[in-house]
Amino acid sequence: MLLVIACPCALVISTPVSVVAALAAAARRGVLVKGGEFIEAPAHLRAIAFDKTGTLTEGQPRVVEVIPLDGHSEEELLARAAGLESHSNHPLAQAIVRAAEERGISPLDATDFSILPGKGARGRIDGREFWLGSHRYLEERDQETPEIHQRLEELQASGRTVVVVGNERHVCGLIALADRPRDEARETLRQLRELGIEHLVMLTGDNRGTAEVIARELEIDTVKAELLPEEKVRAVEESVQQFGPTAMVGDGINDAPALAVATLGIAMGVAGSDAAIETADVALMSDELDKLPWLVQHSRRTLRVIRENIGFALGVKGVFVALTFVGYASLWGAIAADMGASLLVIFNGLRLLQ
Repeated sequence: MLLVIACPCALVISTPVSVVAALAAAARRGVLVKGGEFIEAPAHLRAIAFDKTGTLTEGQPRVVEVIPLDGHSEEELLARAAGLESHSNHPLAQAIVRAAEERGISPLDATDFSILPGKGARGRIDGREFWLGSHRYLEERDQETPEIHQRLEELQASGRTVVVVGNERHVCGLIALADRPRDEARETLRQLRELGIEHLVMLTGDNRGTAEVIARELEIDTVKAELLPEEKVRAVEESVQQFGPTAMVGDGINDAPALAVATLGIAMGVAGSDAAIETADVALMSDELDKLPWLVQHSRRTLRVIRENIGFALGVKGVFVALTFVGYASLWGAIAADMGASLLVIFNGLRLLQ
């Protein structure tokens, strides 16, 4: 009789059935979790780092101003920029290509194209090398003048993201773009704070002025701007050391290294790049930020159900062992208790599907 009571069926299946049910429930909600260990991780998060463009913002920036310099025209500037950006799937690149199309400007053919991670891109147009990139990349090239610096600072202070276009001799012009926060972003961050997430940080390669405008609107705790991919990695590692388990939410190729080192990597599944989705542990297939608070709550509920199942399975065994030693247990009672406990932990785990 003790052998029947000692059968660990209920204990063995208590965790797997709960995890599988939790994974299935998450998939139904459009949250693809890549394994049992990752369904448990959100329950322990203390900090979350967010990429800006395409994650906290809609990821559909639009060109709001084209500023040609040094004798160039708006048409020339857009044609060259669109020629370079047509090779990229970054939201800013797509916005520039879209702006050229809307104005009836055909992108110029760019050869020898290469992406400069976290900085910009370059290529050859009509045999000459052209480049485009961030304010930081302009400074690295040592082609910035006081007049251009002042204009960039004014645009960035107004919340604009600025793409600088130039060649080996001078800066050809500036393209200012604007993006807006997702409608659900502010409420999502508020709910995460209520759930006990202690620190919310924005990590972006965009300029500091634009990042701070978005951060103030969303009440982000910390802003780290003008970051290269490796600097995002260091920022996530520092957050893990300072606050504990940290998630990284992103969508671009530049976010993939940070997603890999975070306690939990979360990718935006629709707008996200293949590299980000492949690297992440969780993918939000509908790109809805409000799934994050649900995921944290779902993870905590999953752990609670697992603890209930384990406690119940061990408790039933303990009761029948005690009854056996005092002579009140029977073989049929032991069999019923074993099978009954197994069925009860299964049904309790399946509640997670609701």
